[in-house]
Amino acid sequence: MKRLAGGSDRNEQLTAILATLLLVLLAIEGATLLNIRSLMSVHAFVGVLLLPVIALKLVSTGWRMISYYLGGEEYVRRGPPHLAIRALVAPVVVVSTIFLFATGVALLALDQSQGALVGLHKASFVVWFLAMSVHVLTRLTRVPRSLGHRLPGLALRVGIVAASLVAGLALAMLTLPAVDQLQDNVSAQVGVDAE
Repeated sequence: MKRLAGGSDRNEQLTAILATLLLVLLAIEGATLLNIRSLMSVHAFVGVLLLPVIALKLVSTGWRMISYYLGGEEYVRRGPPHLAIRALVAPVVVVSTIFLFATGVALLALDQSQGALVGLHKASFVVWFLAMSVHVLTRLTRVPRSLGHRLPGLALRVGIVAASLVAGLALAMLTLPAVDQLQDNVSAQVGVDAE
């Protein structure tokens, strides 16, 4: 189909736009770890905000993988990522991302700031951080090139990413009472007035 020609380039550009946004948001999230006790509310808010953006990134990369393995001509012509990346790093990134955010949401929903679930969240972060670092380093040089291509439908791709960000912001706003409660619990544990 002529109408769908260039799908792999467009998918790569969507993924690059998402990756750029995620680098910024994850840097903010990471900065909260420098003083997590006083920045717990920011950490939880940004974590929730990230959920739709990360889901869209997983869909975008999943589409690329499925299209390749189902024999999509453009995707096959591009070729697969290096075997170590697709067989080792990518599965660890996907599973650890899901586990990291699932435990984070569970901590917020259950209003927990101590215990085994916190340990699981921290352990999944370590695994995620290592795998994600390898992933980012192997893909970083492709992002500027993908962003610079003038491809039809760029406004639509930017709009889809913006919609995921707006959905994340709305979701994060809805969870503000739980975020505030979690911050109060963390502050109370260290003897700080939680008002």
